[in-house]
Order: sequence, then C-alpha cells, then structure tokens
Amino acid sequence: MRPAASAWLAGAGLVLVAGLVSGLTPAEESLYDPVLVRAGAGEQATGRTLIAAVAGTSFADEIVADDGDWRAEGNWLVVEIVASAPRTEDDAEVPLATLRVDGRVYQASERPPDTMVDAQLHVGTDTVGFLAFELPDGLRSGTGELRLTSQYSTPELDDVLAFTLSLDESPSVASIELAEPRIGAP
Repeated sequence: MRPAASAWLAGAGLVLVAGLVSGLTPAEESLYDPVLVRAGAGEQATGRTLIAAVAGTSFADEIVADDGDWRAEGNWLVVEIVASAPRTEDDAEVPLATLRVDGRVYQASERPPDTMVDAQLHVGTDTVGFLAFELPDGLRSGTGELRLTSQYSTPELDDVLAFTLSLDESPSVASIELAEPRIGAP
C-alpha cells in the first residue's frame, strides 16, 4: 500500500473514532442532572435526604379538608405517601412533588391545607399524608411518574425519588377528605 493511501485510511479512522466519542459524550447539562432513585407504587425508595413509599392513589371529583373549611372540585389525583428522614431532621420535608404524565409535568397543589408539601419529617418515624394533583379533565389513564425531592429548586447532583404509577389502576370516587399528615403507619 502506498504511503498516501495509508495516511488517508488512518485519517479517516481517526475522524470516525472522534465522531463516535463526540456522539457518546453526554451533554454538559446532563452532568448536573439529579440521580433518580426509582421504585414502583408500594415499594420504598431511599435517597440521601428522603425515604418514601406510595401507599395508594385515587381519583376524585372533589377534595375536602378534614375540618370542612376548604373544598375544591376538579379532576384530582390524590396520592397517599409514607415518608421519613434517613439521617437528619434538618430540612427534612418534601417541598416539591411533581407528576409526569405524557410528557407534561404537574406540581402538587399547594391550595389544599395540610398536605405533605412542606410537612416536617422525622428520622425513624413515618409520616403519612396526601399529595393532591389537579389534572386536566379526562386525564385518568396511562402511566405517570411521581417525583419527590427535598429541594424546591432543581436538585443538581442530588437524588430524586421517582415512583411509577399506573393511573388505570387508581379507583375513582366522588370525594376525598384530606387529613393532615400524621405520624405512624398507614
């Protein structure tokens, strides 16, 4: 083989390898993405700052505060969660809970009083409470992903608990009374 031909082949090989390395290198922003700790409904997930499990889900046409002073109609997905802190009670809470369905993200409503949003969690003791998601009319099927984090802003380089939920298996009821978070087993 002539020297010019071997130089061309070597150069083409290097360009191919460079293209492969460039294609496999993750985008810079993905280097800071949170670490998802995945679990199914009923399974416990443990992260650096949070331990949680989904105890149940239900759709409701109305949610009511347990004291009866607040109510709202709509298409509500109510998720009962059990959560605790793994090591410390400093900042042990769930300030941000989101539900991802069909490429859209819904944040847990802060309208109902006494939900698990910002409820104080304790080490070694479960806190049981509800999250309420107001969804568009007709959205009561498919698969969703509940994400819980102990940071309100985007948790860079931290863990996020992610639970797969089958919305098809969630029963529908006319009304759900949301009790304030309580300490103890579900």
